[in-house]
Amino acid sequence: MKELLEKINAEFETFKTESNLQLEKGNKAAGMRARKAALELSKLFKDFRKVSVEESKK
Repeated sequence: MKELLEKINAEFETFKTESNLQLEKGNKAAGMRARKAALELSKLFKDFRKVSVEESKK
């Protein structure tokens, strides 16, 4: 679970950085990278939900 949270935090930092670049500088490539990070975050959040439910059952 700790490893999963580290991945989520790292991916969120990537998203935050890239989305700010798109917003502030109009960098289209940064927007593409931000969308990719958002997609990866959604997958990680689904994994987190599964792990969290399993942990709560223990």
